[in-house]
Amino acid sequence: MNDTLHVSPLLDLAGIFVFALSGALMGARKRLDVVGMAVLASMTALGGGILRDLILNVRPAAFESLGYVLVPLLATVIVFFWHPQVERGMPTVLVFDAAGLGLFCAVGTEKALTVGFSPLHAVLLGMTTAVGGGILRDVLAGQIPSLLYDRQLYAVPALLGSAVMALLWGAGFTGWPATLAAAVLAFLLRILAMRYGWRAPLARGIPDE
Repeated sequence: MNDTLHVSPLLDLAGIFVFALSGALMGARKRLDVVGMAVLASMTALGGGILRDLILNVRPAAFESLGYVLVPLLATVIVFFWHPQVERGMPTVLVFDAAGLGLFCAVGTEKALTVGFSPLHAVLLGMTTAVGGGILRDVLAGQIPSLLYDRQLYAVPALLGSAVMALLWGAGFTGWPATLAAAVLAFLLRILAMRYGWRAPLARGIPDE
C-alpha cells in the first residue's frame, strides 16, 4: 500500500504503520518470534501495494523508499516490547486502520485508472490495494482470509470506496477531492460496521452465529 498520487507521503506512511501494527499483533497472538512478526507486519502493510504495482507492471514503490521498509519494522519493535499496551489500544488502532483502508482503496483505484485500466478492473485493483496485505497476512498466519469471510465488513467498504472513486473519475472529477471523497466513504462505512456490528450475509439457509 504505497505510492500515492494525491496523498501526502506522511499519510501514506501512517496508513502503512497501522496496517503493520495489525500484522505484528497477529504474529504476537500466533506466538511467532520477532522475525515472524516482522514478516507479517511487512506483508500486511506493503503486500497490497506490491500486488497492485506488479499487476500494473511498474516498479513497486516499496522498493524505492527506505521509509516503506523501516515503518513496518518500527511497528514490529513497538508490538514486540509493548504488546499488552498495543492490545489495549486496539480500538484506536482500528480507527486508523479504517482510515488506511479508505485511503488505499481510493489511491489504488486512481492509479489503475491513470494508467488506462477499465473502471471495473480499476475497482478490483483498488480493493486489492486495500485488502491484499491482509490476505497475505492471514494466509501466512494459517487462517481463512478475511476477504473470504467478510463478517466484519472489511472488504465491502473497500469495494464501495473503489467504486465511488471510479464513478467520480468517469464523471470528470479527479485529483485530491475525488480521492478524499472515496476514502471518507470507505472509512465511514467501516467505522459504522464496527460500531453497529454490521455483517455480510451468509448463504440462505445457513444460520448466523
